[in-house]
Amino acid sequence: MFTIVIIAVIVIGLAILLYTGRGRVRGSGGQGLKRRFGPEYARTVAAHNGDTKAAEQELGARVKEHGSLTEQPLSPAAHERYVTRWAAIQEQFVESPQQAIIEADALLARLARDRGFPDGEQFDDQIAALSVHHSHYVQGYRSMHTAARDQSGTEEMREAMVEARSLFEALVAEQTTDSTSDRRHPQSPDGNGHAPWALSRRHAKGSST
Repeated sequence: MFTIVIIAVIVIGLAILLYTGRGRVRGSGGQGLKRRFGPEYARTVAAHNGDTKAAEQELGARVKEHGSLTEQPLSPAAHERYVTRWAAIQEQFVESPQQAIIEADALLARLARDRGFPDGEQFDDQIAALSVHHSHYVQGYRSMHTAARDQSGTEEMREAMVEARSLFEALVAEQTTDSTSDRRHPQSPDGNGHAPWALSRRHAKGSST
């Protein structure tokens, strides 16, 4: 009888330890996803109507599918072409906001593809992969992609263009952006920490449509 009691106590103790351990693993996984995805974590939870478990499953699936992706460097010539074209599009925004944002959206899709991400024709796959490696910047790309297809007002398009520029700068950087500091503070294309084509509010001509 005494032996049975001892065995029962041991079994119960092991069960408690196992349950606690699983809870810790689950919790640390959630915290890891929060750190990795930042604002993208909160956006995904909101998209799942507050269902944290479902959101973490989605984010975990993204990491599993795209986490091993290696970003390809741009050649100096390609780097220069992208910087020059983006600057021209920013200037074009003054007279043709809708056309400019359509071209900026297409340019960013090609840039992501050239850096090794899925082709922009599969936007959901491309944005999922980008969110794993550049989570702090993908919302701007989403906003611009939406504005390029909707009848957005001039101010909304301007804000989307400005927000998307952060991802452009991260992707166009000559060095890869694997470290946390690089992801959060991408090198600006002018090499001095400034974007020479900053789109100010004075560029947003015309009233909202």
